[in-house]
Amino acid sequence: MAPTFAAIGLAVADMEKSLAFYRVLGLDIPAGSAEAPHAEATLPGGIRLMWDTYETIRSFHPGFSPAAGDGRVSLAFACDDPADVDHTHAALVAAGYQSHLEPWDAHWGQRYGVVLDPDGNNVDLFAPLPT
Repeated sequence: MAPTFAAIGLAVADMEKSLAFYRVLGLDIPAGSAEAPHAEATLPGGIRLMWDTYETIRSFHPGFSPAAGDGRVSLAFACDDPADVDHTHAALVAAGYQSHLEPWDAHWGQRYGVVLDPDGNNVDLFAPLPT
């Protein structure tokens, strides 16, 4: 039997800041999670998104050092339509998060923009362009 893909894990410097970011995107993260060393949210389709603080990871992997630079991980969020890409991007930037790529009409037929989460991970926002 093959393994079943079940979760995506993120290493975070500050649990509260990271969870606040993903709550702006609409994830249902249980109350009290920001005070815990590990948090989880179940996504549509049953996949879990998990957060662990650096300290938690170092408790079982003492040599852990977070990756630096672009390309750590990218999480993509489908938006309702191109205007929603712009709205969501603007809402995140207004909430104090850093834009990585302003929304644009991509040649592959989507409105696309990228914001960085508090740990520097790319969070892609996309929606199909009208045909």
